[in-house]
Amino acid sequence: MFTIRDIVKKYGERTVLNGVSFSAEERKITYILGTSGGGKSTLLKIMIGVVRPDAGEVLFEGKDITKMPERELDPYRKKIGMLFQQGALINHLTVAENIALPMREHTALDENIIGIMIKMKLELVGLRDFEDLMPSQLSGGMQRRVALARALALDPAIIFFDEPTSGLDPIGRSVITKLIADLNRLMGISCIVVSHAVEEALRTADRIVILYQGKVLASGTPQEMRQSPDPLVQQFITGSPDGPIAFRASSKDFREDLLVG
Repeated sequence: MFTIRDIVKKYGERTVLNGVSFSAEERKITYILGTSGGGKSTLLKIMIGVVRPDAGEVLFEGKDITKMPERELDPYRKKIGMLFQQGALINHLTVAENIALPMREHTALDENIIGIMIKMKLELVGLRDFEDLMPSQLSGGMQRRVALARALALDPAIIFFDEPTSGLDPIGRSVITKLIADLNRLMGISCIVVSHAVEEALRTADRIVILYQGKVLASGTPQEMRQSPDPLVQQFITGSPDGPIAFRASSKDFREDLLVG
């Protein structure tokens, strides 16, 4: 489905992505993990076509979306859904109006059909009776589920998730993680998930890609990640503070630093 080849992205003097390459298979769940500031969100923006890389390719169905003019990206974007971090619902619109928005903007569907589609999408996320509520009347987890229903509005083949469980309580995280798995298993939707949630990735993903310092540190199945001999991978998977990824910013000896100061 997706083949990412040698992606490079710089902001000024800072190289955010430096030769990133991997593949994401059709009808599979791919998790992209990494440290904060490691380039995950930038890579996601490149894959959905809102940021252009400085070098490299993103091949979707054999076509490089990074070279497409804006008008040619529209058909591609209609094939994808996006669950933004924190949901990004429009606060002055009801739940139903939020979900209807992409259908009203990108299709010629009759309003009666749109109404039926809204109920269907809300049923998928377990919130069918909530269509007349405002986002402010919902919990954080419910807002995220409404945002997922909106991402499903155009029946996408692929959904991108940007930190879908960030800031949620344990139940909310479990619900969203289960919905991702169910959408993939029951509907065959390809899911590409950018996340810090290692345990969720190990439990749910078909494939995991770990970014570190702008490069692919490792790529493989959850089992391959668990069995990796690389100490960087093991530290990331276990979340240990001790390992090659140091939590101290200075390399100078502390006592020497005190004496010099």
